This record gives sequence, C-alpha cells and structure tokens, in this order.
Amino acid sequence: MNTRLALLALAVGAFGIGTTEFSPMGLLPVLSTDLHVSVPAAGMLVTAYALGVMAGAPVVTLLLARFPRKASLVALMGVFTVGNVMSALAPGYDTLLIARVVTSLAHGAFFGLGSIEAASLVAPARRASAIASMFMGLTIANIFGVPTATWVGEAIGWRMAFGATAGLGVLAMAMAQLALPAGGEGKMPAVRQELRVLVRPEVLRALATTVMGAGAMFTLYTYIAPVLAHVTGAGDTFITAMLALVGVGFSIGNAIGGKMADRDLTRSTTLFLVGLGVIMLALPWAALTHVGATIAILLWGAATFALVPPLQMRVMQAAHEAPGLASSINIGAFNMGNALGAALGGAVLSAGFGFPAVSYAGAALTLVGLALVWMGRSRGGSRSAVDVA
Repeated sequence: MNTRLALLALAVGAFGIGTTEFSPMGLLPVLSTDLHVSVPAAGMLVTAYALGVMAGAPVVTLLLARFPRKASLVALMGVFTVGNVMSALAPGYDTLLIARVVTSLAHGAFFGLGSIEAASLVAPARRASAIASMFMGLTIANIFGVPTATWVGEAIGWRMAFGATAGLGVLAMAMAQLALPAGGEGKMPAVRQELRVLVRPEVLRALATTVMGAGAMFTLYTYIAPVLAHVTGAGDTFITAMLALVGVGFSIGNAIGGKMADRDLTRSTTLFLVGLGVIMLALPWAALTHVGATIAILLWGAATFALVPPLQMRVMQAAHEAPGLASSINIGAFNMGNALGAALGGAVLSAGFGFPAVSYAGAALTLVGLALVWMGRSRGGSRSAVDVA
C-alpha cells in the first residue's frame, strides 16, 4: 500500500467537499439573479448545507459503520457526486435547495471516517499529521477550488460550476478505490454505548472547544470583506487577493498544527488558541495599512487552521471507544461554530459597535476555548489511544 497516495486520495475528496461548501458564497449574486430570489434566500443554500452537515454526520456515520471504511468513503463521494449533478440540473430554487442538502450528507461522515482512515495509515506518533494531510485538501480548495468555481459560475453559469465540482467527486471516487486499503468488514455499533461515550464530560468539553475555535474563526471570516473595506479602505482587487492569502495561511497552519499536535496535543491547542486570540485583537490596528493587513491576514489564516488537527484529535482521543462517530460529530461542531461566529459578528454589527469589534468578539471566543482546555487539563482528560482498527 502506498500511504502517500492513499492520503492524497483523501485530500482530493476533501478538496472537492471544500469547493462545493464555499463556492456558493461567491456565487450568491449569480444564483439570486438566475433563480429570481433575493440574496438572503440564495444564502439559505449555504445555511441548508451547514444544517445538513450537522444533522447528517452522526446518522450517516452510524449507517455506514458495518461496512469497510474504503467502501464507505467511496460511497460518500458517490453521494457528493450525485448531489452536485442534481445541483447542476436543478430546474429551480427548491430543487437546488434539496440538492444542496443531499450533497451535505457526505460532508461530516467523509471527514469523520476519513480522519480515522488517515490515522490508521501511519504510526501512532504521526496520526495528527496524517489527518492534517487530508484536511490540506480543504485548505487548498480555498486557494484554487473556490475561486475557480466562482469564476466558472460567473463566466459560464453556476450550473457548469456544480457540474465541474461533480467531476472532482468522480476523481476522488476513482482514487479512493485504487489507493485505499481494502480493510475488513465493520460491525454494527452499539448505538447506546457510543452515545454514552459522547456525553462524557471530557468529550463534551472537546466538542465545545471545537465550537469555540471555529466560532472565533468565522466571526471574522464571514465579514472579512467588509472589514477590509471599512478598516483598511481596500478595494475589490486587494480583498480578492486577501481571500486567496487566507487560503495560503490555512495551508501553512494546517501543516504546522498537525506536526505540533503529534508532539503535545494539549499544549498545541493552547498555543494556537492564544495565538489566534492575540492576532484577532491586533488585527484591527494592523489592518489600518495594506501592508499590515496582509501580514495580519496571513498570520490569522495560519492560526485558525493550525487548530483543526489538534481539535479533531482531541475529540477522537476523548471518545477513543467511538472515534468514528465522535470524529463525524466534531465536523458538525465545526459547522455549529461557523453558525455561531457568523451570528456573533452580525450581532456586533447590528448593535453598532463597528467592524473592528467583529475581530474583538472572535478573540473573546478563544478565551472560552482556552477555559475549556484548562478545565480538561485540571480534571485529567482521557489519554487513551484512539482505536483506528
């Protein structure tokens, strides 16, 4: 078995999922005009996807538990492909909304089972780095996949953008079929027992830490374009460049986060939460100039995604008897954090505190995340090895 090729297959799947998750944000004006709905209604296509991820992750993971992981991952990319084909062929808004929900059902289970698969491919001391390798596909999607899909949607039509994304699903299916180890048959999970694992205090703390980390990120990320426009005085070209730079920061941070989490999980989580909080406090001041904004955005992107591997590993470790279900639910926790951050940033702006306060609000969530990590440390969280058989 070629481990690098297997991890690449998982990364290609993550690339496709990242592209289909984030590209509609850039296509909202096009979708709104073509489907004859308001921009907020078009935004529901993003919201419906996030809700589908949260609801579908545990259910789909449990349904696939008795099948080999390879077969499950190939099937999930099949669902992803079908959902994007349905989106490309959708005759109207309602059918497109349904297609987005269908697509979302693959998201949480793929990253959850994919994390277990990635960890199983390497020695225990390299598991966080292996998970980071898979998530690298998600970060690269923000650099290349999303801008390309947005360009295709604006130049040729949003249907072609979804159709091209479906092609990524076919590629991921083929690579997974060729590169992943066959694996043995799974077993029906003891649902009640696994659910009891998930409600243990240390597991709930780990999931809540994920919500806070993702919430801190999306408090700013959701409003990053208007923040740069109002605080920096940036134009469209500079903002577009900064969005691509965020993706570069994501990729750098993801690689660093995986390596450091392999060395010390708690210390790396603490360090990245502190770093993210400090950067978000300083960003409104740094962003007063274009050079300062460029440096701050790169560092912010790196700090946000450096958190992803340790947060994923923390949940898998805390719920080591049910790592697949816990890992999938943690993907839902990331999406819950996305919703929390977007709502918090919107509340700050609605209250009239101004765009710099959006970054400060995100920094406040990192403090909550730090408190949860310290609570887990003081109470002696689980250090058991993750079962990736």
